[in-house]
Amino acid sequence: MKRSGSADLPLHYGYVPQWLYERMSKLGLAVFEVLLSDYGKDEVLRRMSDPFWFQCFGAVMGMDWHSSGVTTSVMGALKRVVNPNAKALGIYIAGGKGKQSLATPDELLKISESTGLNGTELIRASKLSAKVDNTALQDGYQLYTHNFLVSDEGNWTVIQQGMNVKDKTARRYHWHSENLKSFIEEPHTGISGINQGKILNLTAHDAKENRSGILEISHTNSEKIMSDFARLILPAHHDIQAADVDLKRLGALLHITRETQPENFEELLLLKGVGPRTLQSLALVSEVIHGAPSRFQDPARFAFAHGGKDGHPFPVPLKIYDETISILQKGIEKSKLGNSDKLQSVEKLHRLISKAEENFTPNFDINEVIEEERANSWKYGGKTVFGDAEKPKGQKGIQLSLF
Repeated sequence: MKRSGSADLPLHYGYVPQWLYERMSKLGLAVFEVLLSDYGKDEVLRRMSDPFWFQCFGAVMGMDWHSSGVTTSVMGALKRVVNPNAKALGIYIAGGKGKQSLATPDELLKISESTGLNGTELIRASKLSAKVDNTALQDGYQLYTHNFLVSDEGNWTVIQQGMNVKDKTARRYHWHSENLKSFIEEPHTGISGINQGKILNLTAHDAKENRSGILEISHTNSEKIMSDFARLILPAHHDIQAADVDLKRLGALLHITRETQPENFEELLLLKGVGPRTLQSLALVSEVIHGAPSRFQDPARFAFAHGGKDGHPFPVPLKIYDETISILQKGIEKSKLGNSDKLQSVEKLHRLISKAEENFTPNFDINEVIEEERANSWKYGGKTVFGDAEKPKGQKGIQLSLF
């Protein structure tokens, strides 16, 4: 996994309804807890510093899979639940959107007081990362959100986002302290984007530490810079199209969760009573937790866990969402008591589907899958910002055999 990167996203206006925000917070905390238990604090920070993984994380939470709103919504939901549990988790989150970003230094000082970390150095890292992205790199994007995640061991990740009003796009910048030797010498991958003109040689006093690095970057071949960068660029269209998804991976997942009889792998999964639709969501959440970095190149696929708040690809299935959260929470509680069978079952589900991908040939229409989800949405408590999903007239719901 690359230590940092950037993401270019369509600027998307709207709001996150409370019914989704509450669930995002619960699922986010559950995912963090499993990651911390299985992989540790440094891996959580590494995941959050990967723009592809972060977008998949937002999509599996029910946010619009491609929009700029993923950044502020996911970070807001996480800060809400992580900080009250920060001492136990060993992870703290400072900053946020607008005025909250300005409070980052004070928040970092409080964190340093409770952890013994060097608050001055943390504040310096926060300010320098913002200066580089907002001032040193004149790429047309003005920062409006800044989030600083830090572990009680002193490692950190920065996630911040800028807006370009002219072309109605947002750009998210990711930083990671791992192996970072300088803030001015190719510190992250967010320094490249659509050409907005020459990078300026700043004379501002506050940016004096950036000057030599900016001069070096301005004389570096852009292809060399780009070769080291993880950069996510998402399309403007809101609907999910076949080109947005790895059909082999999605098809294998749907085949295992829908076509395989539950009794055939119930013992393996230890998830008795869980229906095919919940297994579909659990499988995608498990992939976010246990998947290899190469599996996060198509964030749209992860929207097939819990849909999207605007109805793309389908309404958020609240009953499925709640059941997914419940299974994870129960697994976490049992794991704390020394019984990790249920959490291991969720991991096995990911491995089972990954194995099925090896010999799977996709031969289905993704539009039919989306239409099936929409037609059945009312059964799962489907909901969008526009209201509740309604039962199709004269129809009990459909079940397609796609394979």
